[in-house]
Amino acid sequence: MSIELKVTGMTCQHCARAVSRALASVPGVEGAAVKLETGMALIEGQVPAEPLIRAVVDAGYQAELFVPD
Repeated sequence: MSIELKVTGMTCQHCARAVSRALASVPGVEGAAVKLETGMALIEGQVPAEPLIRAVVDAGYQAELFVPD
C-alpha cells in the first residue's frame, strides 16, 4: 500500500531528509521518498495517514493527504 502526502514548509534538502527520517520512524513504514521540488512524500507500507501526518508535523512541517483529482 502506498500513501502520498503534500508536505509544506520544506525549503532545502536538509528539510526533505528530516521529513524522510520522521516518516521512516513510524511503525509500519517500509519506505519513504520525499521530493523537495514537488513537496510530495510517497510512503510505502501498511500504515494509516494520521500517524504519518503527525510525524511530519512533529518534525516541524505541515502535511496533508494527497488525493488526486
